[in-house]
Parts: sequence; structure tokens; C-alpha cells
Amino acid sequence: MDSAATDHFDTSRFEASRNRMASLAYRLLGSATDAEDAVQDAFLRWQAADRQRIKVPEAWLTKVTTNLCLDRLRSAQARRERTAGAWLPEPLLDGDPMLGPADTFAQRESVSLALLTLMERLSPAERAVYVLREAFSYSHAEIAEILDITESASQQHLHRARRHITAARSGGAEVDPASARRIVEEFLAAASGRTERLVALLTDDATAISDGAGGLAEKLLRYDTPQRIAAVVRAGFKPTDAKRRLAGGTPAIHYALVNGVPAILFVVGDQVVGSTMFDIVNGKIATMHGIAAPNRLARLTEAWRQHEPDAPLVAQW
Repeated sequence: MDSAATDHFDTSRFEASRNRMASLAYRLLGSATDAEDAVQDAFLRWQAADRQRIKVPEAWLTKVTTNLCLDRLRSAQARRERTAGAWLPEPLLDGDPMLGPADTFAQRESVSLALLTLMERLSPAERAVYVLREAFSYSHAEIAEILDITESASQQHLHRARRHITAARSGGAEVDPASARRIVEEFLAAASGRTERLVALLTDDATAISDGAGGLAEKLLRYDTPQRIAAVVRAGFKPTDAKRRLAGGTPAIHYALVNGVPAILFVVGDQVVGSTMFDIVNGKIATMHGIAAPNRLARLTEAWRQHEPDAPLVAQW
């Protein structure tokens, strides 16, 4: 095989693993943009490597991609950005290949904004072990090889990660699609009604997190009681001329699945200008994430433009 044919074959082998690496990087970094950068860096290392000595390309690429992501998580810049209080995961529309494997509840849950946000509490090593084990079903022996640690250390990292996440999340079983949509529709109807109707839809320990209408706030806005959340929702969902100007027009409100959970999208033309995601536990809303920063919605908007949406829940907000 001549050099051109070899390069083409090797590039094809890399491309066959691209989506899997991207979904791994997204779970580790919580950012589609950063995940794409990490995969591109992995490609550059693949090109520079002595590929004839790589016996299992998928294992090699997984190791390189994981460690590139860990380098990003450990960097001083990343720590400053993520501890400044203005970081949220980048939402992805259902069907995006970067969401990766979704065969089990654990795999689907691993890309929910609630869990991606909780994983910020883990050390980079704990996060890597948790993702590799829970979302990709690697054995501790394989994880030890990827991270250059012992199997015992991998088991300890997983134990600590599970303990931190279990202590912080509400839990509950996966909600069926019809019930999820009904709850979101009830929420939208209650947003313009009495506060008591909204409070009744929320769990007692409900949390709402927002980037402040498009990142206008220096830090994320967080609300931790049903009454406070209901009051903020009623004020925030009340349409005004100023909000329409900020959105660039009069949005339609669509139902969608984002990161595996029910969501409403505010859409002007073919541009998603806002997204609210809901985590539902035992028939009530446990967590809401509101995102309107354009840089966080770029990939979701691109996917939306290729999407055939249902009729909007609200044609004109």
C-alpha cells in the first residue's frame, strides 16, 4: 500500500472513531466546542504517531482523547472559568451524535445538564473514571491503562464519584415521554397564571439555574425554593417589548428533547434564542436550567435548522 493510500486508510480509521471520541470528550468537558477541539488535537497526535506500532487504534485514541480532556480540566484557565460561577454545560438537541451511547438509563443520564453540572464537583480523575465506567462500560483494568493508574485507584475514584453525585442529586426513575411533555405543558400554562400553580409542579427541593438572559449576569443566577422559583418564572416568562428586542423578534415556543430531558426552546426564525431544560423526579420538576447565551446555543441552533419541529406550543410569545 503506497503512502497516500495508507494515509487515507489511517484517516478513515480515525473518522470511524470520531463520534465516539466526541461523545466521550463532551461528557468529560461539558462543552461541545471544547470537545471538538480535543478531538482535533487527538487527530493531530494520530497523524504524528507511528501508527504501525498502534495495535488497537480505538484504545489508543480513547487514551489520548481522555488525557487531552484531563489536561484541559486541570489547566489554570479552565479552573478559573469554571469556578467563576458563570459556567454551564453546552446543551445539545436530541439526536446529536455527540450525545453518544444512549442504550441504558445511566448512559442517557450521563449527558443530562443536571449530571454534567454535578460532575463539576468531582476531581478530573474522578470525572474521567465515572464517565469511562458508567457511560462507556470500561473495566477498571481498562480504565487503569487509559489513565496510567492502578485498578485499585480506579475503584476508589469511582466510589468517591458515585458518593458525591448520589449525595447531591434528587434521584428518581426515568420519566416516560408522554408524562414529561404533559408536565412541561402544564408548566408553560402555569407560567402566566397564579404562583401556586407553579409551586405545585415543583419538588420541595427544586433548583433553578440560569445564565441571566444570555449571559448578562456576571455569575449564574440560582434559586433554591419553589416559591422563589415560581416568582422568578412568572416574571421571566412574561413577554415584554424589551425582551422581544433582546431576542431579536417575537419567539415561538417549541417542545424538544435536549440532553435527553424535556425542554422548551424559544425560537426566532431559525435561531434558538433561549432554552429551558427540565429534570423531572416523581412527576414533578426537580431542576431547571435556563440558557440564552448565544455561544452556548450555537450547536443546538445548527441542529435545530436541520430538524423538522412539531407545531409550537406557543406560536407567538
